[in-house]
Amino acid sequence: MLTRLLAPHVTAALREQAAVAILGPRQVGKTTLARNIAAQQSAVYLDLESPSDLAKLQDPLAYLTQQQGKLVIMDEIQRMPDIFQVLRVLIDQGRQAGKPYGQYLLLGSASLDLLRQSAESLAGRIRYLQMTGITLLELPIPSVPMREQLWLRGGFPNSVLAQTDTASSVWREDFIRTYLERDIPQLGPRMPSAMLRRFWTMLTHQQGGNINLSQLAASLDSSTPTMSRYLDLLVDLLLVRKLQPWFRNAGKRLVKSPKIYVRDSGLVHHLLGLGTMDNLLGHPVAGPSWEGFVIENVLAVAPDTIRPYYYRSSGGAEIDLILEHPSGDLWAIEIKRSSAPTVTKGFYAACEDLQPKRKIVIHSGMESF
Repeated sequence: MLTRLLAPHVTAALREQAAVAILGPRQVGKTTLARNIAAQQSAVYLDLESPSDLAKLQDPLAYLTQQQGKLVIMDEIQRMPDIFQVLRVLIDQGRQAGKPYGQYLLLGSASLDLLRQSAESLAGRIRYLQMTGITLLELPIPSVPMREQLWLRGGFPNSVLAQTDTASSVWREDFIRTYLERDIPQLGPRMPSAMLRRFWTMLTHQQGGNINLSQLAASLDSSTPTMSRYLDLLVDLLLVRKLQPWFRNAGKRLVKSPKIYVRDSGLVHHLLGLGTMDNLLGHPVAGPSWEGFVIENVLAVAPDTIRPYYYRSSGGAEIDLILEHPSGDLWAIEIKRSSAPTVTKGFYAACEDLQPKRKIVIHSGMESF
């Protein structure tokens, strides 16, 4: 059994807020975490994709009123947006009855849509937490082989903990098909699953790059607005990250378009047909994939108050990852897929521009120096 770093944060949030929402892609471990928390108290679990559980909520106010005093867990909450207004009423009733905290634990596999649906009705009554795949700090056996396996297979528990690379690859293929054939068509404009897969694969070929959506649209015989909507949908589903540029230095000509990363390295490698470490290390995506892998691990443990960016000027000054603290302090992070990293002139030039408080190099070796 893996101990997830998010677990104590969820427990603490339930002691401080009436409702807590855990957001993360499918199969990332949200349900397992919620059931572990439920096992420690009186709780009821509802899967909003289950016909039997949906039947219980034909009259949600009546059913949930009967459950007051228990922790109610609702999975795939974005499937039932109308429930948020009911939860607001019940949360207020619970506060009047002397139970202001820990009433509802909501699990969702979409981010922005879920936030829009609940932001107004549950304002001041809910806390949002994001769950990622397994990180380096959560590995059951911290070692170089396990770290490389995590990078190759990605952070989804069923993938990284599979018995073999082949079993992991089969699981990732099933995962991708589920999104292509069911989840994405339900949430976005209609597009054949084969075309969607090509779009997703094109994103992996440009991992960590600045995407030209008009070129992608032309390659897929589609329109730029359609490609933009699908990209935004993948971001909302927490499958793709748009790393925004830092461009507050008005005296420099800076790149101002976001860098795009498919967030799970295992999905990157599977879509590119890279099933083994030898295949991966011999492919041009190895460097960008490692960069994205490190960024996701760093941001998974960074406080929510941290804002991530990258920096690149037309003159070649570049920083892979900038962390902006609430105080305004900047940390500059250079990422290298080498056990003996050499920092480039571009990094030093960028640091001269930004004057970060800390400068850090993250590399693939085991020594800190």
